[in-house]
Amino acid sequence: MAGCLFVVAMAALPIVAPDPYMLAVLTLAGIFIIGAISLNLLLGYTGQLSLGHGAFFGLGAYASALASLGFDIGIGFGLRVNIAPQPVWVGFLSAILVAGSFGWLLGRLAFRVRGAYFVIITICFAQVLRMVALNWIELTQGPMALIGIPPVTLWLPGLGTVALVTKAQTYWLVLAVAVLAFLLVRQVVRSRIGRALVALRSNRSLARSVGIRVTHYLVVAAVISAGIAGAAGSLFAHYVRIVDPDVFLFVYTVTMVIMVVTGGKGTLWGPVVGGLIFGLIPDLLRGRAPPEAQWVLYGVAMILFVMFLPRGIVPAVAGLWRRA
Repeated sequence: MAGCLFVVAMAALPIVAPDPYMLAVLTLAGIFIIGAISLNLLLGYTGQLSLGHGAFFGLGAYASALASLGFDIGIGFGLRVNIAPQPVWVGFLSAILVAGSFGWLLGRLAFRVRGAYFVIITICFAQVLRMVALNWIELTQGPMALIGIPPVTLWLPGLGTVALVTKAQTYWLVLAVAVLAFLLVRQVVRSRIGRALVALRSNRSLARSVGIRVTHYLVVAAVISAGIAGAAGSLFAHYVRIVDPDVFLFVYTVTMVIMVVTGGKGTLWGPVVGGLIFGLIPDLLRGRAPPEAQWVLYGVAMILFVMFLPRGIVPAVAGLWRRA
């Protein structure tokens, strides 16, 4: 019930307080909350720390942008691939499929190792994709970036095709995708797959001994997580309408990890709460502190949260509520 009220309140925000700047900030925070929700499925429920999760975000951005713009590239032997510009919803689905496919590939390769080796593989994966985006100029335009990416369009009865260009329209779109991502992860967590993932997180050897297929369930989690991250990347591309290799930067992964850990990993609402707090802090500090002090305060806030709420905000509040 509380979750429904929260969603209704967030949906009513553009009507109650139609501040374009705040809506823009919340829209960008919402996109990264979707990415954090996807990362939480791996980090929170399987215990696998992926420091290359921003790669799926970037893959989704590029896949959606290229499908919407169209491209013509050579593949050798005198052959070329020519794709005409597609509707934006095709680009959105392409982002999910491409990111999910790479999630399957990375899962099959990386989940054979554990601990620091897994982390190193995910970091290298993101860096390789960034170098490909930077140097495959014929396809990605390299450092010159893909520009002129069209906004998201929807077909509405009686209105036909409508481009979502206003701040409020984009905000509602991101909110809708975030709700769908939340419900999908909740369904997965409460299913047999989710119980298997929690068992793997608790004791992998014991889970294997009772017949749980470790690699199978980890790969399933990786595909779902990567697909949701790709959807977030698609929204990002059509929101900023320009994509360059910096979309693979490590800072995007770090942002998602911060949202998950501070909010409460392994909880459904953790990425949402952590995303709202650490998505809004930099903009709340803007204009109230010198530029060089803003990120210092941001880091201090994160350290305080980790020191005094090591399990995250949501578990701490839930514990206080139970004791009360």
